[in-house]
Amino acid sequence: MRKLPVYIVLDTSASMAGEPIEQVKNGVQMLVSALRQDPYALETAFLSVISFSTRAKQAIPMTELCAFQPPSIEASGTTSLGAALSLVSERADQEVTKTTPDVRGDWKPMVFIVTDGMPTDDWEKGLMEFQRNNWGVVVGLAVNDGDTKVLQKICDEPVLKLATSDSTAMAAFFKWVSASIQTTSQ
Repeated sequence: MRKLPVYIVLDTSASMAGEPIEQVKNGVQMLVSALRQDPYALETAFLSVISFSTRAKQAIPMTELCAFQPPSIEASGTTSLGAALSLVSERADQEVTKTTPDVRGDWKPMVFIVTDGMPTDDWEKGLMEFQRNNWGVVVGLAVNDGDTKVLQKICDEPVLKLATSDSTAMAAFFKWVSASIQTTSQ
């Protein structure tokens, strides 16, 4: 069966400490809960969480929706967005089945990036690696003072901006993400 790979890329730098990181955690929980109520998403959606601060790491490898458990994330460090982009590209190379003449591969991966800061690393190098892959949808969310100009160079969709990271605004974003995934899974 073809899977729909979804990468959730989360800024866990020190500037996300407090309410922003708590709202991101709640948002991921809401996303998973909403997707589990959709039979199409339950059948096809696979989620991975990439977190980035001073380093990027895959907090959760590509996991089918029914087995997915949200990661424990804490905010600290700087904003290594370039490292996160490189890691998403690397993991997609390993986790997404490509279409060949003999094999029908997975759907094009969806990528959702949430950040509130200006990258502190060589994000353009990471962007070059990221652009080597064939992504389905790439959406960026700039929270608080997040840099929309950098995100716009990464994303193929208009960048979303939340003036605050309060629970209502973050919930609306993750509700929209779940609706996007549900629509694509069908």
